[in-house]
Amino acid sequence: MTTNNRIPATLIPGDGIGTEITEATCAVLEALEAPFDWDMQVAGMAGVHAAGDPLPAATLDSIRRTRLALKGPLETPVGGGYRSSNVRLREEFKLYANLRPAQTVIPGGRFENIDLVLVRENNEGLYMGYEHFIPIDGDPHAVAIATGVNTRQGSRRIIEFAFEYAIAKGRKKVTVVHKANIMKALTGIFLETARDIYAQKYKDRIVMDEVIIDACAMKLVMNPWQFDVLVTTNLFGDILSDEIAGLIGGLGMAPGANIGEHAAIFEAVHGSAPDIAGRGIANPTALMLAAAMMLDHVRRPDLGDRMRKAIFDTLNVDKIRTGDLGGTASTKEYAAALVARVKNG
Repeated sequence: MTTNNRIPATLIPGDGIGTEITEATCAVLEALEAPFDWDMQVAGMAGVHAAGDPLPAATLDSIRRTRLALKGPLETPVGGGYRSSNVRLREEFKLYANLRPAQTVIPGGRFENIDLVLVRENNEGLYMGYEHFIPIDGDPHAVAIATGVNTRQGSRRIIEFAFEYAIAKGRKKVTVVHKANIMKALTGIFLETARDIYAQKYKDRIVMDEVIIDACAMKLVMNPWQFDVLVTTNLFGDILSDEIAGLIGGLGMAPGANIGEHAAIFEAVHGSAPDIAGRGIANPTALMLAAAMMLDHVRRPDLGDRMRKAIFDTLNVDKIRTGDLGGTASTKEYAAALVARVKNG
């Protein structure tokens, strides 16, 4: 933090609807008088067009300097050997913890009073990119092989993060999600590490239980209230977090944070939605909720809570909603209503 209490932060609008939802989010942050000094950078297809790289050197340098970023959705170019920009960012800055909270904002849906947090390991597992094909009989893609890697250190780090987060937030239980009955080594090491850490450090401080991934997926749609904080490996976390988003109205309501020891990047969980880009109808709520998480991260939960309250009141008291939530407001109209809520208390 600088001497005048301003906080340097990197702003990456992203692709598709990214520019629209980022503009809306920044308007609300400005109304809140949030303390961020933005360094605007590009990534994704915007990075390819500007610098020939989905992650230009200037963008990486900016995040190294600020150690903090708010990022819109990024599009990965098809072909050309490009890897996911999101995965590259997580690897570059060792953002090992993917934090995805899900809370009911609009009552009256299929599920009420949802308040779950999924903690996903972000750098290991089956997303490490160790893949290759084996050609047979002239078919260059006859056999596809992928190698997943989970380490004791990586498992320990994310499990301790989940327990510490749960305790700090006053949560009651951490559920370890695994497939150790079948993938005895790859996810067995994760479960074994969780059991050891719990016995050593946390058994007198919080409850831990265990569930197999497929049973967890079923239980989430039958009785999601039995869960509190879930911690799991990379692929399982990616799948479950989208399922959990479905409990609260979809990805348009789902924020995320990628956190490491030396940097944190906040984002909407959804993608760039190119089919609706430029039409002014995108829902910016997920990115706004991510910005609220970012305010919590920089120890301004007062502003984060004001932003969340403005979102709740705009949606439920004023009934101003974008089309995906059953309303008729444009992105800008929704943002303007939020700004008015913030300014009027």
